[in-house]
Formats: sequence, C-alpha cells, structure tokens
Amino acid sequence: MSNVIRQYLESQQYNTVPDETYSHIDEWLEWYQNDVKKFHHYKVYNGAVTTEQERFRLGMAKTICEDWANLLLNEKVSIKAGDYSTRLEEVLASNKFRVNGNRLIELAFALGTGAFVEYMGGDDEIIIDYIRADMIYPLSWDNGEITECAFGSTRVVDGKERVYLQIHRFGNPEEGETADSYYLENKYLDAESGKEIEPPEDIIPLINTGSRIPLFQILTPNIYNNIDMDSPLGVSVFSNAISQLKGCDVVYDSYINEFILGRKRILVPIAMAKIQMEKEGIRQPTFDSKETVYYMMPGDRESDMKLTEVDMSIRAQEHELGIQRSIDLLSFKCGMGTGRYRFENGGVKTATEVISDKSDLYQNRQKHNLLVNDAIQSVVRAVSFLDTGTVVEATIDFDDSIIEDSNATIDKNIKLVNGGLRSKLSAIMEINKCDEKEAQKELERIAGDNQIDVDNVNWTDVEGENESESEHREENEETSKEEKNSRDSDEKVSGKDKA
Repeated sequence: MSNVIRQYLESQQYNTVPDETYSHIDEWLEWYQNDVKKFHHYKVYNGAVTTEQERFRLGMAKTICEDWANLLLNEKVSIKAGDYSTRLEEVLASNKFRVNGNRLIELAFALGTGAFVEYMGGDDEIIIDYIRADMIYPLSWDNGEITECAFGSTRVVDGKERVYLQIHRFGNPEEGETADSYYLENKYLDAESGKEIEPPEDIIPLINTGSRIPLFQILTPNIYNNIDMDSPLGVSVFSNAISQLKGCDVVYDSYINEFILGRKRILVPIAMAKIQMEKEGIRQPTFDSKETVYYMMPGDRESDMKLTEVDMSIRAQEHELGIQRSIDLLSFKCGMGTGRYRFENGGVKTATEVISDKSDLYQNRQKHNLLVNDAIQSVVRAVSFLDTGTVVEATIDFDDSIIEDSNATIDKNIKLVNGGLRSKLSAIMEINKCDEKEAQKELERIAGDNQIDVDNVNWTDVEGENESESEHREENEETSKEEKNSRDSDEKVSGKDKA
C-alpha cells in the first residue's frame, strides 16, 4: 500500500519523503514486533546437515517504547483549558485519548513518527485519529516542521479493498489560489492499480476547514534524525541501538540454550539398545525413541559396554551477568540511563523507585516532554476550533511522581509555611499541582470548615486524627488554660500577703 500511495502522490506533483526512509521504518517495525527475519531466523551446520534455528529473544524494543509512553502520557497527566476544560474532557474521553494517545506515543517512539488527526464526523462529532509512521506522507515542510501532509489507510468498499487518502493542504487546490485556511481532500484509490476512483456517496471530496492552524499534529521522539538528515520524519528511539538489541537477544538465546543443552543425558552403547521382538511381531528398541535422556553411542570394545552419565554444569550466573550488562547498554543508548531494568527470575523488571533530577532518564524525559506538550496543546486548539470556532489554549501538567517524593514535597511546604518563608496559597499550588485560582478555592473550602480558620490553618496537625480525638485535645487545651490562670491568680495573692 505504501508504494501505491507514494506513486499517486508523485503523479499529482507532490514532493514526498524518499523510499529509503520507509525502509528504515520497516526495519524498526520488525524489531518492535520482535521478529526480525534476517536475525532471529538463522541456519547452523552440525557437521552432517544444515538445520534451521530460531533465536530466543527478550523483546526489549517494545518494552523500551512502552516504558517511554508510560513516562510521558499516563492517567496522572492533567490537561486544563480554563472554562472549556469540562467540554474538552468530554471530547477526549469519547475518543479514548488517554488510552489511544499512550499507544500512539509508544508507536511513535518505535517507528519514529506518529500523528493526531482531527475532523468532524458524520454526526457533527469531533473525531481524533491516531496514525502510525508508515501511514504518514509529508508533502511540504519547513525547518523540519511538516505543514502539509497526507494520511493513508485501508478500507473495504463494496467488498473491495480500497486505499483511503486524506490530504491536508493550505489553500484551495482546485482554484489554484493561495487561501488563508486549510483544505481537506478525500481520495479513494484502487489498492492494486493505484488509480483514483469515485469516493462513497457520504464522502465529501473537498472540505474547507476555515482554520489557519493545521488539524493534525506530528509527534516524534525529541532526537535528531541522523539516518536521513533531510527528512521531516523522526527516528525510532532505538534506531541507534540495533546492535544492543541484537546483543540482548544473543546473550539471552545462549542463556536459554545453556539449559536446553545442559540437560542430563545417559550415553547408551548401541549393543544395549538392541531391537527386541514383541509378541505381535513388531520390532521395537529397548529404549523409547522419544526419550531424550538417552543417547545411543556405538561401541567396538567390551570396555565400552556400560552406561555413562553426562551431567553438564550450567553457567547461569555468567549468563545472567551478561544479560544485565546488555540491558544496561541498551537502556543507556535509548536515553534511560543504566539501572532502569533488572533481569530477575528469568525476566526483565522495571525499576519503580524515584529517579534523580540529574539522571539521564530525567533529563531525556524532560526533553521529550517538550514535543509531547506541544502536540497535546495543538490537539486542544484543533478540537476547540472544530467545536466552538475559536482557539482555546491549554496547560499540560505531566506526572512528576516518578521524579519527586510526594511526602517529601508536603513536608517541605509545611516547614516553609511554618517558618514564614512561603504562603499557604503557593504551598497548595505545589502540593495539589493546580493553578492559583484553584488553590484559592481550596483555601476557601478549608476556611469553610468549622474546625479550621483560614487565617490560622494548623499545618502541623497529625494526619488521621478523628473527631473524638480532636475534641479531647481541645478540652485538654482549655483545662490547661484554666489551670494556668488559677496559678497566676494564686501567685498574685501570695505576693500581696508577703508585702
């Protein structure tokens, strides 16, 4: 399908990305799918015949991309757009943005590029499509930013496979004039010949969006494309770590084969595996031919007529150390630093502890966040324009729980507030990850509580104190005050008597 689309675009005088770029995407896709034909399938000559072998593999390419997607867009990421926030959340929820957006980031980091595409559906509902790299065909770009693009997909129309092509262009292509808005062209091609055919009746061939901003957003890892420097497409996060991916699978394959080849075996002289005649007249060996613990060896001397046990030692520790080193190298090459993964109990586990803000993982995450933030903000602009005709700006708060300890943040703010070095409003903003307006509302809600005065918020209250404990504590405080007043009165009377 990729060749069909590129040939059609070229016939329409569009400039497209060279075929070589998409060949790299195909290679990354094989690693992401954990089945690289040229590497995982190989042949070995055993001295008699050539046997076909299949390599055991860890599948670290997909694990790396899954991890990056979870670090960048998860359920804790907050997307706020002021008064439009409620409606925005409805649109995003109807398009399963948090689920599909996470998956798109995973694919974008695997294949180098992904795209969000927004348009109005048949029922005047806002649709967000999630497009992977091999379906994206840039038409024009400036300084690496794609300004016009075509997106392809496969559809079945009247029982026949068709190629659906949606082209986003700035200006009206039919009138040949430069307009101030984007137009959408909906094209249908024959999947085999690539010839343009009539679209279905419910499809409008040309649509004026009326928008000066593109209704698509290109998402790539924030790393430079060193494979094709003139291409506007990105590169896979593991594009420069193919050797490390191979190293992980080679060592892991050897590790598994160590157990397979190290099974206990018993060498049996051929004379002891003689053929016996059964009652039914069937000739059958003494040992079951399907039993792998026995191996028949020819013997030509009487001294050879004995069973010999072969029990090979397994180098598990050396292999596990080798696998850990390979994973650390791969993790480092993919921007996650060393120590992100641990090979334990025969599998790879992800470290979940809080990471340092000076670590490679933190710095690279912040770098990737720049492009993810821009993409999500552009999604909100496009959605709000399609929905209301106006462009709404959004603020994105990413999940920093992997970087900072929430308990430590709370303790820090308590100390600053008690020391008079920070306002309660600023403390609430940092603890709750909210803006000043929401923090002020929270402070007012605290003031509305009968037990707390807004001007005397006790930031040192013991968490979890129930109502009876609080009343008992207040009674003790009142009793202490009365006792103190009584002592003061007695001291004054005693002083007068002495005088």
